[in-house]
Amino acid sequence: MGIESSCDDTSAAILKNEAILSNITANQEIHAEWGGVVPELASRAHQQNIVPVVDAAIKKAGIQKEDIDSVAFTNGPGLMGSLLVGVSFAKAFSLAMDIPIIEVNHMQAHILAHFIEDNEKNKPNFPFLCLTVSGGHTQLVMVRDYLDMEVIGSTKDDAAGEAFDKTAKLLGLPYPGGPLIDKLAREGNPTAFTFTKPKVDGFDFSFSGLKTNVLQFLEREKRKNPNFISENLTDICASIQHTIVAILEEKLVAAARHFNCRELAIAGGVSANSGVRNMLLSLEKKKKMKVHIPRFEYCTDNAAMIAITGRYHYLNKDFASQAITPNARMKI
Repeated sequence: MGIESSCDDTSAAILKNEAILSNITANQEIHAEWGGVVPELASRAHQQNIVPVVDAAIKKAGIQKEDIDSVAFTNGPGLMGSLLVGVSFAKAFSLAMDIPIIEVNHMQAHILAHFIEDNEKNKPNFPFLCLTVSGGHTQLVMVRDYLDMEVIGSTKDDAAGEAFDKTAKLLGLPYPGGPLIDKLAREGNPTAFTFTKPKVDGFDFSFSGLKTNVLQFLEREKRKNPNFISENLTDICASIQHTIVAILEEKLVAAARHFNCRELAIAGGVSANSGVRNMLLSLEKKKKMKVHIPRFEYCTDNAAMIAITGRYHYLNKDFASQAITPNARMKI
């Protein structure tokens, strides 16, 4: 069984070998009115959701709780209060059923979602390069084996998901704004407006400057025309998305060339973004690379990815102690 509670989604999944029998997720809508995730509210919602979500996952899988032979849980990175709920439940379930518990790195799990049996027919071959993009992380990871990964580039400030959400807030869009920018961008002109791209050495990223650039641009244009945003919303969204995707593409291509890697993958919540997906598919055609894109349900935080990662630890008999505590800043 996999348990995911790193941020604002409570999820439980049942895995048999590499096949997902169930994957249940409870979302938290309460954060929308605050314009972002409130940690204390998130942890309270996890406490309310964890038992019914696990119960639903077991029932949907058509098994009994006695059939479960291990519990994998997200131990980090994430919000400490949220992590505590999932870790505490996993430890209690382990004691009650006398089965081992397995610590899972949330970021590794996003990458290993590619190996879920029903995810895709052509799974990545090792080694491959994975662009992991989410609300809190943007990383380039060289994946040499299931549990052998090296971060070769990461963001110096905001993650790509934060860039989407923060610029959406500047446009007056509700939280979470990233998916709304994506939706509106499909109707706009991506080259209508030009935003600056940061210059960062190596394979690292930076997105905080984009937010400042968009803010200055909007303030300048609104002084000329108070209705500028409403009259140009789709073009602004398209231009913002185009800039973020261009930053990601530039680093991904440079890393692939440097490591002579012909297989690329994408993971994390922002991998559901249509612009990011289209960029990967374009690279497959232009650069003759083999590209791997997970199904939408395995992009955002979910317990299926925790369960599949737990499987590889289980095969290595890599079990955790009951003394384990969450690590909010865990690294790959």
